[in-house]
Amino acid sequence: MATFVFRNQTVEPFFGYGGVTYSGYDDISVIPDDVDRYIWFYQVPVNADSAQLAQEIESYNAKLDLVLDAAGDKPFIVFSLVNLFKLRLTGDEMAVEEAIADFNSHAVQLAATRHNVKWVDFGEFTSRYDSFMLINWKYYLMSQTMLNPKLAHEFQAWWERTQAEFVLQRKKCLVLDLDNTLWGGVLGEDGIDGIQLGGDYPGKAYSYWQKSLLQLSRNGVILAVCSKNNESDVQEAWDKNAAMVLKREHFGALRINWEDKATNLRAMAEELNIGLDSMVFVDDNPAERELVKQLLPQVEVPDFPEKPYQLMPFFKSLVDKYFRIYAVTAEDLAKTSQYRANALRKAEQSRFTDIEDYLYSLDIAIDVIPADAHNLPRIAQMTQKTNQFNLTTRRYTEDEVRQCLNNGWHVFCIAVRDRFGDNGITGTVFLKPVDELTVEVDELLLSCRILGRGIEEAFFKTVLNLLRLDGYRKVKAAYLPTAKNGQTADFFDRMGMTCVDQGSDGTKCYQMELNDIFEIKNYYNIRVL
Repeated sequence: MATFVFRNQTVEPFFGYGGVTYSGYDDISVIPDDVDRYIWFYQVPVNADSAQLAQEIESYNAKLDLVLDAAGDKPFIVFSLVNLFKLRLTGDEMAVEEAIADFNSHAVQLAATRHNVKWVDFGEFTSRYDSFMLINWKYYLMSQTMLNPKLAHEFQAWWERTQAEFVLQRKKCLVLDLDNTLWGGVLGEDGIDGIQLGGDYPGKAYSYWQKSLLQLSRNGVILAVCSKNNESDVQEAWDKNAAMVLKREHFGALRINWEDKATNLRAMAEELNIGLDSMVFVDDNPAERELVKQLLPQVEVPDFPEKPYQLMPFFKSLVDKYFRIYAVTAEDLAKTSQYRANALRKAEQSRFTDIEDYLYSLDIAIDVIPADAHNLPRIAQMTQKTNQFNLTTRRYTEDEVRQCLNNGWHVFCIAVRDRFGDNGITGTVFLKPVDELTVEVDELLLSCRILGRGIEEAFFKTVLNLLRLDGYRKVKAAYLPTAKNGQTADFFDRMGMTCVDQGSDGTKCYQMELNDIFEIKNYYNIRVL
């Protein structure tokens, strides 16, 4: 990705040279249009005259606005201002701090009102170091490199993780042990009222931990339990311990038994229909952690803190490393309830011997919705996260999806619900016009949460019917194999498309004439919005 950095100091050690170009110091006269995105990285200069320094900082607002207007709709990342060298000659000198706060507030407002602007809290990185580490005065005076170049490696790792947040990449599921993990003590030995939870330390530490995990769940991370325990004892603790914050309803899946935890994690991943590499496993027992590390290397297994007072820093490290994203979607907020509803669907299916009778019983409703400003973030998120039912596994950011629409592509998504619950927006298709009569399927994907009900076929047939009504007479498509999308290898074949070419790597190219309207089973209630 070609990037242009506006800066008022030397920052090459941190952003590098691969595809990155730079403005002159404090120079906004050149705004290249042949780049993919822009970064604004101005930081507070060194100046003992606080009034003069505050005035310079105040000028950054206008400069940023000018550059933004000239940059158009391309992605624009603004780093917050951090005063790396705080110098106050008197205690009441606040002009510099006020100017910094004003700029940062302005940047946050820009990110809230402009779809292409994202704000980065640079203070999150600098707060890790004391003032002696942040600045190497030799480098600053010789090359105007304000931030210590010795921090370049740490900065690049932090910046890489921050950029993953922009495209909404994170782990999906946090799997938790119970005894000495969610609470202190062993339930089977200490009893419901004997475990450490609430009240004074150490119980207070576990209460903070559980409250924080609840907020993580409310922000779209699936919580699950994998514990060697008697399930009836755990359920009683959930029901009767007044200090318990996390209850049964807060978990998307449970494995409370005496099986080994690697086996349980495999079964849980299958139940949730997610990859093992989407899981983070937390357990106080080093032997259990080592077993999972050895047998399931795809699962992330962080070390658990030795003392309860370390739980909150541990929680922060989990969020920072595995779970934070730039913003959550409506589907993220409802994720736990959606996975629990899937468990109910599976239980319901076991009552039927005929799959069509089961599908009739679900009252499935599918809304086919053109991409718009409201659903575009979710569409981009799905392209970044969906791996299993994904025909090409092409990844798109919000701005790239928006560019597809500006180039005349047709992009649809689907919202699915049934009598067990609302799955929200869970599928999308990108259609690239080739000519007046031909369109190419660039991307087709569905969330794993709605697979197994034939919704993928109903969605694609509906889209084909819409294309035919819109005047198209030929559809082209491709299947691009990955390590995870093998289940989609024959999807276009099942849809009646003709394979016209196949590569040695498993890639397949298809085409189809749109001669007839496709029939869709009447147990799907489909609306085109």
